[in-house]
Amino acid sequence: MLPIHIFRQNKELVLQGLAKRNFKETELVDKIIAADEHRRKMLVEQEQLAASVNNASKQIGQLMAKGDKEQAEVLKVQVAEHKEKIKEVTLALTTLEAGLHADMVRLPNLPHSSVPAGKTPEDNVVVRQGGVIPELTEQKLPHWDLLEKYQLMDLALGNKITGSGFPVFMGRGAKLQRALIQYFLTFNTDAGYTEYCPPFMVNEESAYGTGQLPDKEGQMYHVTTDGLYLIPTSEVPLTNIYRDVILQENELPVKMTAYSPCFRREAGSYGKDVRGLNRVHQFDKVEIVQLTDPAKSYEALDGMVAHVEKLLQSLELPYRILRLCGGDMGFTSAITYDFEVYSAAQERWLEVSSVSNFETFQANRMKIRHRDENGKTQLVHTLNGSSLALPRIIACLLENNQSAAGIKIPAALQPYFGSNSIA
Repeated sequence: MLPIHIFRQNKELVLQGLAKRNFKETELVDKIIAADEHRRKMLVEQEQLAASVNNASKQIGQLMAKGDKEQAEVLKVQVAEHKEKIKEVTLALTTLEAGLHADMVRLPNLPHSSVPAGKTPEDNVVVRQGGVIPELTEQKLPHWDLLEKYQLMDLALGNKITGSGFPVFMGRGAKLQRALIQYFLTFNTDAGYTEYCPPFMVNEESAYGTGQLPDKEGQMYHVTTDGLYLIPTSEVPLTNIYRDVILQENELPVKMTAYSPCFRREAGSYGKDVRGLNRVHQFDKVEIVQLTDPAKSYEALDGMVAHVEKLLQSLELPYRILRLCGGDMGFTSAITYDFEVYSAAQERWLEVSSVSNFETFQANRMKIRHRDENGKTQLVHTLNGSSLALPRIIACLLENNQSAAGIKIPAALQPYFGSNSIA
């Protein structure tokens, strides 16, 4: 959520940022500014009434001590009237603040100045590209056929047990999943991230804190009886560990990593993009999260991008890094870099990671602060990235490394998988 002072101090900056994101409900900005002005006037009125009550109460005591009961009774009536007025103002203020908050949470984060303008993925900017795209024979198979050929996964069985989009990995397929998770976690912890094993369901306050609510409630699975949500990413429970916490300067940066299953309804998805592992409702992912001093968050962002890039290089996969345009970024992000891996059998790029800086947008919702060297508290910046999401990594590993002899396992993964190939 954007801090209210930005609206008061720089309305044009807010409007320009929303325009870059192609956000249409810009009338909310004037509505928020007007509501905030009204709120501040009501706060002044509330304080003045409270001061009048306090002063009159002191005078009543003094008058009673002097025996001037008549004048004391006059002031008592005044105090009663002011107290009733305070109740009215407080109730009106509560209603006003609830409406103001409801409007503010509808606004997305403002994009960083380096974010390109644009509306669709076609407007994203390729920052750099690495790795070698393999040349496969005409007998190349897409990953869904390879999964079936080597008996690594059964989509039909998942459909039987749960429904479409819930794959069942088995045998070497399950082992490959486990190997990737272990490798990713080790790669992250070796880089200074502390490993967590968080809950896989969160309450409404946690989902609100990271921006899933109210923006993405239709994409999350909701356990209605208990009011809990299955997590779409471990970013949600990890970041909420520090909700309502004031960190000391020497505790920053906070670096966390976790494996979790992820659950996404993916409502409206259809066609070739959902074939095989391209888009599923349950998948495994390893995440990295940082909480940083605002002055150092873009240095941290560059470090996280480099970290994910090294991870992809170690898997020997062809990749490219894109800076997302304003219209393609997530609701909470100030800047996002997407990583895509080339699927040689499908002959297309597949997103496997997003690394984002949210600046104070999430921290403002969760009241995650730090105390600087002068003792002043301020909001931290929050960042997160996929490191990595498994489904499309597995798809590209299988497709890009296939041959008549089987599927080659990258050298970095072999100690975790226990073999150099799947044959």
